[in-house]
Amino acid sequence: MLCRVVWHQLPKQTGRCAAASVVALPRLAKLPLVNPTAFSQQLRTMKVYTKTGDKGTSQLFSGERRSKDDSVFMALGDTDELNAQIGVALTHFQTLGVETTLRPGLEFQARLEEIQSRLFDVGASVATPLSSAGQSKIRRAEFEPSNVTVLETWIDEMDEHLEPLRNFILPSGGGMTSCHLHVARAVCRRAERRVVSIGDEDVDPVVIQYLNRLSDFLFVAARFVAFLEGKTETIWKKQDKQA
Repeated sequence: MLCRVVWHQLPKQTGRCAAASVVALPRLAKLPLVNPTAFSQQLRTMKVYTKTGDKGTSQLFSGERRSKDDSVFMALGDTDELNAQIGVALTHFQTLGVETTLRPGLEFQARLEEIQSRLFDVGASVATPLSSAGQSKIRRAEFEPSNVTVLETWIDEMDEHLEPLRNFILPSGGGMTSCHLHVARAVCRRAERRVVSIGDEDVDPVVIQYLNRLSDFLFVAARFVAFLEGKTETIWKKQDKQA
């Protein structure tokens, strides 16, 4: 039986302010009982497949639908690939359990995870073309310039521990994590080119700056990880030219 508590105001002469009584509520036979946990799980459940893209189109953050071979989706695909490649490098670095007393070394994993989150923000911005999206959407997807400054700070901190480059280095020889980061750097350059190809009228210039700086970060990060692991980088050798 369901009940509710009802408070009653009492006369002053009783010396009490109020009293409570319990009143039975009518039974709601027609209403089904709902398991709160199951109900909340249903609300949180999202299907992976929506079938809305079965005809070769997809929706931008602005709500506009375009063909999946549109330059925006090509850029989003490369950005997604970049994020996944950074995840591979991060996971490999974690499995090594590299011990270091260097503060940047201890923060390296957190920084890669931070970059992965920012790449989601890059994707949101790219998926909001400036020439066609509404102002509210553009504001929500705005990419903060401070993200570029953060990368520059991290690059400078890692560079302090590295020998100055006097020759080109090969994307090998510095260990597996370093190689994965070199692959991420190459993918980042491709993602940057894809974003640039969309056109100035549709892309936030800060996003292009971020991708440009990120490729620099990944290059230095590849060298830094090799340093942490005590690996020797492979120097490029000039070809022998015939006289």
